[in-house]
Order: sequence, then structure tokens, then C-alpha cells
Amino acid sequence: MGKLDVAILRYLTAEDFRVLTAVEMGMKNHELVPGSLVASIANLRHGGVYKLMKELCKHRLLTYERGKHYDGYRLTNAGYDYLALKALANRKVIASFGNQIGVGKESNIYTVADEDHNPLCLKLHRLGRTCFRNIKDKRDYHAHRNTASWLYLSRISATKEFAYMKALYDREFPVPKPIDFNRHCVVMELVRGGPLTHVTAVDDPEALYDELMNLIVRLGNCGVIHGDFNEFNIMIDEAGHPIIIDFPQMVSTSHTNAELYFDRDVRCVREFFKKRFGYESELFPRFSDLQRDDRLDADVACSGYKRSKGDDQQLLQEMGIDLAVEGEESSSEEEEMTPPQPVSNYTDDELTKLREQVEASIHDDETKPIGEVVVKTKELRITGQEEDSEAPELIKVDTESAKSKNAHDETSPEKNSQECRLAMIEKALSDARSMRTYTSASTIAPEVVKQQVKRNLEARQKQMERRKAIAKGEASATTRTRRDNRETIRESHGLWGWDE
Repeated sequence: MGKLDVAILRYLTAEDFRVLTAVEMGMKNHELVPGSLVASIANLRHGGVYKLMKELCKHRLLTYERGKHYDGYRLTNAGYDYLALKALANRKVIASFGNQIGVGKESNIYTVADEDHNPLCLKLHRLGRTCFRNIKDKRDYHAHRNTASWLYLSRISATKEFAYMKALYDREFPVPKPIDFNRHCVVMELVRGGPLTHVTAVDDPEALYDELMNLIVRLGNCGVIHGDFNEFNIMIDEAGHPIIIDFPQMVSTSHTNAELYFDRDVRCVREFFKKRFGYESELFPRFSDLQRDDRLDADVACSGYKRSKGDDQQLLQEMGIDLAVEGEESSSEEEEMTPPQPVSNYTDDELTKLREQVEASIHDDETKPIGEVVVKTKELRITGQEEDSEAPELIKVDTESAKSKNAHDETSPEKNSQECRLAMIEKALSDARSMRTYTSASTIAPEVVKQQVKRNLEARQKQMERRKAIAKGEASATTRTRRDNRETIRESHGLWGWDE
């Protein structure tokens, strides 16, 4: 989960993104997606899915893991980032990618820009870090599920934050302007300022204190509680006014622990002003003083709001946000406990449905091809076809010469085989045996050289045989299972009718 490197984005083709999307669809019901299922979902016209997956694994957009029951591929955080960035670039939301400006316990913050070079802020949700894994106690993303992937939980977190931010911005709260979101990425307005924790002195601490307390009361009157209202989530703009950020943990005033969260927000502000500015006031709001005048928690289906089953989905769809994103895990416990089924158990209708989802997901990508990404010192710009001349020399390949070279290699496969090399060396040795004169510069007897070469050839041949005996790819899982079964039978001392 290191820094995001988008340098490979310019070299990925539509087929690469199709394979990434196929793996994303396969992770809907699989922790590790078998390669055969990826090939069936991707349904590439000319095949070559395994070669594409190998290249994507090399760039760490996919990872190949060996499971207990089967082996398969999994989408990494970088691969998920690439899918979201490609969608946002096709929507003309972002056109260049800048530096990382912040790191949180559950997100990374980057600077981006649109086509008019207006600076924006990109927030990538990163649930699953070591410092933030107790999601069930701190969030209600799991709902009734026992397990869920971190990528899917990050996607829910981003969807909720965009919904909260949009509702607060429409009510004229001091929050960044929400622009767009995709998967686990949220694009918002870049705040011109810094966090309150970096502020060492203010002109009027009393006025700033009153403004922050009024914001807490105003949020409570709308039916929501921030839940993490502290100096790290309060930005101070150039005019000295506060701007609130970070909303995934917001809860409703109807929540069971609503009063506890409200008092904690108030206490965080009071303690910070006492330590940093030496200001302490006896006036502070209490949860009993709230007077509800809005139903913001009901509009955004906030956590803790008492609602009937299915209202979350309906309310978010009314706002234009679909919480039932692609890649959602099975909702019933029986489906969660069911082991992943192989490709052969999928019906034609199920495979057709998955392929239609892939087509729908990459439709915009095919109609609006992503531009090239030019790597620079401070930003990585996505440009059009006009800057092809600035591309590195490595990507300028003569297709005609490459085709002729590949055709020549296909017609002469013996030059690429190990057996051909061994035959050439043996021929050279036979020629050396027929020679009668030797140069006087060598001090090693010819018989010693022949013996050493022969030993090297035998060692190389044994090494090749050992490599052929090693199971590779998806066959290794079956091989391990059969080996374990043989060991079990051998240790049973003839119980299964096999006594050695």
C-alpha cells in the first residue's frame, strides 16, 4: 500500500483494462479468481489472456496467489486505482495527476487537475491498513456479512463520504465542493489552506472557538454528528475560517451512542484550544440542547438512523448514487460459506451476465480512449495524441519489422530451443575431436576441456529435467492435493487398501 505510481498507465491497452475489469467482476464471488474464469469473462477475440495477466502481475496490478484449495488472481490496490483513474479520465473529470499531499489511517490524498488546469483534490480510500482494521466495531459497512474484501469496503466508504459531502454542501456547510467519485476515489475541491493542527496562533481564538461550536450544534440540529471533529479534520482557509473534511464516520443523532460521540467532538475542540492557544471557555454545547430542524440523516441514510429495510438503497438512488456497486459480496450467510465454484459449474447465462457487466463497465473506456500520461517531476499529465513526439524511444516500435521478425522466429523454432543449443555444442565438440593441431597459447589439455564441457552439459540437462518436473500455474494446486492424499493414504497403514 505504498505511494501510487501512474507511470504504467500510458502503456496499458484496452485489452489490459478489460482483463482488470474481468478480475474485478470475478472477485464478486471469489477471493482468488481462477485464470480460466478470467479468460471466460474477458472473452477477448484473439485470446492471450494469460499473457496479459502475466504482464499485469509484473507491474503489480494483479497478484497471483496459491490458495488452500485452488490458485488464482486477485486485484491489487494499484490495479483498482488504475480502473478508477481511467474512468475519471474518460469522464473528463481529471486530466493530470500530481503529488501526494496527505496520508491518513484510511485514505491517501493527492493533487489532480482538470482539463482547464484547475487544481482538485483526489482522495483514495485505503481500508485494511494495519492501523485501521477493526471495521466492524467502528463502521457498519459489513452489515450482516461475516467477511468482505478491503477493496469493497473502501468502495462503500467512498460512496458514503461523497453522499455526506454532497448533502452538506447543498445545505451550505463549510465543506469542500464534491466533484465526482468512482469506485474508491472521491474528487473534490482543493482547500486553500492547512489543517488546524499546523496552526500555532490565531488572531481571535474566541471567535474561532465559537464558530466551531456553532458548526457542531448546526450539524446536530440537522440530525448528524461528525464523530471525528478534531484538529486533524478541520482545515483553516486563507481567510481564517474553518472547513470540515472527512465524513465516513458520521452517525445519526438517533444512534445508540450519539450522545457519547457528540460529547467527544466537543471535548476534542475544548482540549485543543486549551493546549494550543491557552483558551478555555465555560460555555460549550450539550447533546440535550439540540433542536432538530432538518432530516439530513434520513436523506443520506446515515449510520444509526432507524429506518426500514431497503431504505438505504432507495435514498441513495434518489441522490444519484448507487450503493449496490459491482463487486458486492453475496448477502446471505449461506452464500458466504459456499466455496467458489469452478468455471465448469457456471451456466452459460451466468457467464453471459458477467460478460455483459464487463461490456457495460468498459463501454465508456472504448468510446473515450484514455490519453497518454507524460511523466514529469511534479505532475503526471494525461495528454492527447499531439504529444506523441515526447514519448520515450522505447515505445516507438516498427510494427512491420516486428511482425517480420516474429514470423521469422515462428518459422525457425529450433533456434530458440534448448535442445538446439545442446546439439550445436555437441557438434562443436565433434569438430574439436577431428582437429589435429592446437594453439600453443593454451595451457589446459584438450581432454580436460572436453571433460569439463561434458559435465556442464550433463548438469544443464539434469536442471532442465528438474524444471519440467515442477508444476506451474493452476496445476500446482491439484498436484499439492494429490500429494497430500497420497501421504494420508501412506500414513493410514493399509486402512485404504494400500499397504506398502
